[in-house]
Amino acid sequence: MSAGVYAVDGSGHIVWANARALELLALSPGDVIGRDAHDLLHRDAHGRPVTRESCDRSRKPSARRMLRTDRAWFPRGDGTLLPVQWFSLPCEPGDETVAGLIAFHPVEDSPQGAARPAVAARALSETERLELLADTTAQLIYNVDVHESLFQVVRLMLPRLADWAVVDLITETDEVTRSLVVQARDGALHVREDLQGPMPPVPETSTMPLSRALRGAASTLAGPETYEVPPDTGIAVEQGKLFKVTGIRTAAIVPVRGPREVLGALTLGRTGRDEAFTAADLALLEDIARRVGIALENARHYQRQRQVAETMQRYLLPQLPRLSGVEMTARYLPAPDASHVGGDWYDAFTLPCGDTALVIGDVAGHDLEAAAGMAQLRNMLRAYTWAQDQPPYRTVERLDQAMGAITTVRMATLTLARLSVDDTGRRTLRWTSAGHPPPLLVDHEGVTSYLEGGNGLLLGTASARPRSDACTVLPPGSTLVLYTDGLIESRRESLDAGLERMRRHAASLAHRSLDSFADHLLARTRPSDNDDDVALLAVRIPLPGRAQRRDREG
Repeated sequence: MSAGVYAVDGSGHIVWANARALELLALSPGDVIGRDAHDLLHRDAHGRPVTRESCDRSRKPSARRMLRTDRAWFPRGDGTLLPVQWFSLPCEPGDETVAGLIAFHPVEDSPQGAARPAVAARALSETERLELLADTTAQLIYNVDVHESLFQVVRLMLPRLADWAVVDLITETDEVTRSLVVQARDGALHVREDLQGPMPPVPETSTMPLSRALRGAASTLAGPETYEVPPDTGIAVEQGKLFKVTGIRTAAIVPVRGPREVLGALTLGRTGRDEAFTAADLALLEDIARRVGIALENARHYQRQRQVAETMQRYLLPQLPRLSGVEMTARYLPAPDASHVGGDWYDAFTLPCGDTALVIGDVAGHDLEAAAGMAQLRNMLRAYTWAQDQPPYRTVERLDQAMGAITTVRMATLTLARLSVDDTGRRTLRWTSAGHPPPLLVDHEGVTSYLEGGNGLLLGTASARPRSDACTVLPPGSTLVLYTDGLIESRRESLDAGLERMRRHAASLAHRSLDSFADHLLARTRPSDNDDDVALLAVRIPLPGRAQRRDREG
């Protein structure tokens, strides 16, 4: 046939198109099959979407009547508008698949009778489209922060594709939030916070473009005239206000779908009179929205995983015992990257003999399994230390032997210490280390030393090499610092450099209160490029006069 022909079902979606139709529209079968025919094709002479009420084709063809229009303009895949004459041919009522056939053929709209450009200023070549998709993917991969990722994607689209970008997201509690509204103006992007905020709920039956997109039903082209009809939902009211405030004359609205659910909608708007979106623009925006949807669902998964791990760590990290003549404080910082959760922990508890057990440890891994393994190892170590009055190295040997058999932990490091006091009030520390960074001792005058003794292999090596303890006296006014490697390790420098940095900062903070000491040591020492979590346990032996005042205040 010399005419293009396509078939629609009862809801107006294209179910078939002949080769001539695809040739005239410069589209592939995948571009048209399953699409709403009105949304995909019907435009005015300037390329703007036409309301369904003004077009007979939006209604199901009657069984015995042929509908005809005088003139229409169909957007082509190359960004031009094709002036056509079209006819709607009804099918037999018994056919449940095809409700009508639409035939169309080009008509002259200019002296040459050729299709005319619709959006030449914003048209992208195929190479430019592929580059935009690649850049979008890169931004979404390398940005974990959801809002930063969305802004970076919008930055790629504005102003090359549109003047406005609007992102509406559906939260995990099914609430709709207008998360981001950005305007391209005067060579810069402006975030319009005054247009952001909560939105009405997603309606179940509305046929308005944004409502359909939020349900994942269809992508749509819209203009101000779309919202000139009485609004059917609160969403339509808000969208009508948006068009009035922004001056958007034509918009492309697409669903943001994740692998399992609809996560929101993406709207691009243009304010020029003759800047209609094309079918190719809509297909490009759908590709971008699919990538955004995958990234958003992944980000939500990571956030849920992190929240579970942080909750577990928060409940497992203990309340510190209150000791006479000793100050104690602890800190835990999660990994900066939301996709990383860890197995770092600290512990302190009083033993039946009156000594105090001090623990700092790190289970290998950056996931929920590491956090669960930390819980197992911590509880086992507590039980062994409490049940048997043995030197720290013997307790760690027993823990190492049992770890592989009754826990999921494959590898871990830790330091176990016992703090005791004799009849004269002298405090003694006995400790053993299983591959863990050495404790740091800072005296009242800022003189520092790393406690290097009692070193042994990390847990999980299955080595029979014997372990040992080390012992030292903690003088009055001194501060003992137990920490995990997230406080000192950096990809840009050696471990020795990290240890030296912590030693210098600890020395400069020696005269501060213990809480201030811990807060500033974390802030100054932790490398900016370290993606690990951090646990810190600090113990101070006050000067005699200060210890007495503290006990009276307690």
